[in-house]
Amino acid sequence: MLSGRRRLYWILLGTVGIPALMLCVYIWKGRVPAEVEQSVEDVPSVDTVTIWVVGDIISHWAVQKSAERYGYGSFFKYVEKDLAGADVAVGNMEFPLAGPPYTGYPFFSGSDDFARYLRDVGFDVLLTANNHMLDKGSEGLRRTLDALERMDISYTGTSADAKADTLLNPLFVSVKGVTLALVNATYGTNCAADARWPRVLHLNRKALAPVLRRARERADFVLVFPHWGEEYQLRHNDQQEEMARWLVEQGADAIIGGHPHVVQDYQEIDGVPVVYSLGNALSNQNDLPARLEAAATFKIVIPAGEKPQLLPPSFTYLWCTKPGMVEDSYATVPVTFPADHWRVPKDYENMQNTYTRLKEGGFLPGEVQGGMPGSQVQGNSE
Repeated sequence: MLSGRRRLYWILLGTVGIPALMLCVYIWKGRVPAEVEQSVEDVPSVDTVTIWVVGDIISHWAVQKSAERYGYGSFFKYVEKDLAGADVAVGNMEFPLAGPPYTGYPFFSGSDDFARYLRDVGFDVLLTANNHMLDKGSEGLRRTLDALERMDISYTGTSADAKADTLLNPLFVSVKGVTLALVNATYGTNCAADARWPRVLHLNRKALAPVLRRARERADFVLVFPHWGEEYQLRHNDQQEEMARWLVEQGADAIIGGHPHVVQDYQEIDGVPVVYSLGNALSNQNDLPARLEAAATFKIVIPAGEKPQLLPPSFTYLWCTKPGMVEDSYATVPVTFPADHWRVPKDYENMQNTYTRLKEGGFLPGEVQGGMPGSQVQGNSE
């Protein structure tokens, strides 16, 4: 009598091994049984749309001067595969293109070359509703929008006139038969507008209600990118959560925030993912938590003949290195970047220690929430 293990072996051989061997013989002879052909054709195909989002990209004075000397090529060199692998890559351009003379904090004016580099390295959409977009007044914003249009760079959150406002807010993006609506708005701007147009979309219910209505009418998924919260706070505040709940009620399928310059905690509201802040993607800020960033990846699966589904986000953690630490200029690298690639080993230790401290404290999206003293870091804009 066969033992249980041997009996299972012969059962598997009879049900799987022998038919598989026969199929190999058919294929070797150039023939595939009709029933096998039919079963292969019946296997449903699943397509995927990948959305990759990073946080604040800031043209500090030191960043601009480094780019003038070394170029922009190292800035996102080590995440080019992520950019290339995304169907839609999104970043927050937290500076206007107001022309020379170029300036840093507190009133920014970045180079057109920076935006052109972001386009060429793989960013598909730039977010422009943020507190610095009117740093050079309405004329600075107008020049920004003209430059983005001239360079064929997609953007949302601002508009030159009423017609553009309807076209860009929300911005509709169609990928593989799926229509996305991207909505970007800011809590405010550091400088007031001195003309009715161009306009920055503000994060208030009156301004957003018609935008979200248009989004729901046309899109399969509505992604909202609010510029909100308190700078350098590792936890979201009550105002952020209140707005997030309203956005969910209005049909948001995902909420991905920026502005605090540090990674904030993650929450789901009625099944909708809320990433309160991704932190800085690239900047000259010095505080260690402000140099750690989360890149969020959202995937939409499209089963054949079925409705597309948005999966929960996954996160990749990045670190913004200063000139001379890894490259001659700035470079954003994954936290898994090998230690032997560092020119300044101490900064590798800074990255590892910061990541571990925030992870163990439960501050990072996707990590277990928990208490940790010191949930605020001191801001350092330059």
